[in-house]
Amino acid sequence: MDEPLSELDRRTFLQALGSGLLITVTSPKAWAQGTPVSARIFLNEDGTITALSGKVEEGQGPRAELSQAAAEELRVPVDQVRLVMADTDLVPDDGITAGSRTTPINVPEMRRAAATARELLTALAAREWKLRAGEGKVDAAALEVRDGVVSSPTGRTMTYADLAKIEDAAAILGQAIRPDVTLTPVREWKTLGQSVPRSNARDLVTGAHRFPSDVVRPGMLYGRVLRGPAHGTTLESLDLSAVKAMKDVVVVHEGSFVGFAAPSTHLATQALEATAGTASWKTTPQPVSSENLFEHLRAHARRGEARTDEKGSTETALRTADRVLTESYRVAFIQHASMEPRAAVAEWSGDRLTVWAGCDGPFRAQQILSEALGVPRDRVRVIVPDMGGGFGGKHTAEAAVEAARLARAAGKPVSVRWTREEEFTWAYCRPAALIECRGGLSASGSLRAWEFTSINPGGAAVGTPYAVPNVRIASVGTDSPLPQGSYRCLGATANNFARESFMDELAAAAGADPLAFRLAHLENARLRAVLEKAAKEFGWAARSKRVTPELGVGLACGTEKNSAVAACVEAKIDRSRGHIEVTEICETFECGPILNPANLLSQVQGCIVMALGGALTEELEFANGKILNPRFSRYRVPRFRDVPRIDVHLVENRDVPPAGGGETPIIAAAPAIANAVFAATGVRLRSMPLRGEALRKA
Repeated sequence: MDEPLSELDRRTFLQALGSGLLITVTSPKAWAQGTPVSARIFLNEDGTITALSGKVEEGQGPRAELSQAAAEELRVPVDQVRLVMADTDLVPDDGITAGSRTTPINVPEMRRAAATARELLTALAAREWKLRAGEGKVDAAALEVRDGVVSSPTGRTMTYADLAKIEDAAAILGQAIRPDVTLTPVREWKTLGQSVPRSNARDLVTGAHRFPSDVVRPGMLYGRVLRGPAHGTTLESLDLSAVKAMKDVVVVHEGSFVGFAAPSTHLATQALEATAGTASWKTTPQPVSSENLFEHLRAHARRGEARTDEKGSTETALRTADRVLTESYRVAFIQHASMEPRAAVAEWSGDRLTVWAGCDGPFRAQQILSEALGVPRDRVRVIVPDMGGGFGGKHTAEAAVEAARLARAAGKPVSVRWTREEEFTWAYCRPAALIECRGGLSASGSLRAWEFTSINPGGAAVGTPYAVPNVRIASVGTDSPLPQGSYRCLGATANNFARESFMDELAAAAGADPLAFRLAHLENARLRAVLEKAAKEFGWAARSKRVTPELGVGLACGTEKNSAVAACVEAKIDRSRGHIEVTEICETFECGPILNPANLLSQVQGCIVMALGGALTEELEFANGKILNPRFSRYRVPRFRDVPRIDVHLVENRDVPPAGGGETPIIAAAPAIANAVFAATGVRLRSMPLRGEALRKA
């Protein structure tokens, strides 16, 4: 069957699976009684397994890892698992795909479901042997499962395919998942811990896979939406008379929403442009990124609502310190720059709505659509095909709502695909940050006081992993001039940049080697281990002594999401051109037991490349609410020629639970680059992106 499962209706889905065991439980009352195994595991009569998950595949690897989790506990080869994801009609609600939670939360849930299924199926085999052979009690605990075949000590065998055909097997797998079921120890893993590719990898590289922006429905129209000329504008009036006279154009004006649907994007865009020329907008004053952004953040900081963490007395420690440093660090707004902008197709069938959307929370999108359109939630189905990236930027469902509004008015399916300019202008971005630091050193160079006030990025990684007797840390909200939201590793990118840059400044003030200074204050064993590993692999001891005005090395580390990362960087500096070229990054990462080494490696590499953009080139420029660089020709993400030698070392730690690897590796590169620049030039760059032109003026 060529049509992917995610685009099938429920009846066709069941037909595609063939005979097997499936119980779908959707009522809150039923869920309260305990999630049934069959909500996650479907046993087919051909012996294959269909596993069900509400998570979204956006490039970070859950399709492979969740398949591995089911295969591991059911004792089947991973290619016998068919994973259905992100379809509100078919899968359980696993929340949004964010926060590196799939590995520590959803993989164990899948493992518990599969392990419970294995126990129930072996018990079923034991019962059948007793009934069929007239034997005495058969001990289910003595049975072994390998490659989907249950074996007894006496040599009897029964396959999963055989068990699927037993009359009451469906009822048996309707039992609740056992939260205390025994899972396979890490040392005995056969499938987990292996480099298993995504099951649809071939479709991705051949172009056969349909991303949300590729979905086409019969009779589909294409939509465009009228948006203001800048943030903070309000529509006052417009004239729709001319566009309503356009042939084949559907016009929707509902409150502040104005949209158009037509048989082609070109025609819909003509309608949009004709209307935009008649619109009148009310504007309000807005900050300018190049002039007063950080003054705006400081002036509007809600310090009275700050989340604070205090130990000892920083006031006393700073007053009595032999050396006090006070610095501030700045981080620009940047966009997520996913390969695929927001996209959705909406289709109504009577009062039922189906939406194919590029967002990372199908059930959240279902709720948003229900509320926006006044439709009961159980009449809204959201399907999320594997999509082209998110990085925290697709928690919302704007395109889905827009497509649904237009489709309802048109009586036909409608596709809404945001342009890159719309994505850069109207999607929320990574928060800008102003971070104020104070540190006090003793005469011996020991760090005695640490004050850290982080304005706007959020509290991720705001705490310090270093041992300091007197600490005051605050995370402060403020009024943002741009819509902002989650970004890969949240505020940890900004907070770690400031902390690790300031640690280097303190090390220099103490006359200490940056590595030695950190290790002298580092009690976190996991962070110490990756830092020492990175320094060793990079050759820090020798290379830090060979620094020249044109070649610098720097390092940084950090911990977040129950994982630890460290990076060492080499950078070439051309002060006459104001140019920084990163030539090598050595990064070490530890996130507990490794579920899929190849996938984890690609995540770390991807984080490093993405970090280069935020560190060196990416910045949203704006004035009076208008984005000035809303396209890739003016907003520079890393190109292939910008990628340095990347040397990644994965450290496996089997003494802690597995953690996600798609976020934390991004936080160490930027401060390490800044520290390398300082080592070579003696010039401290305290803003992201790091502006090489500042080196010419120093």
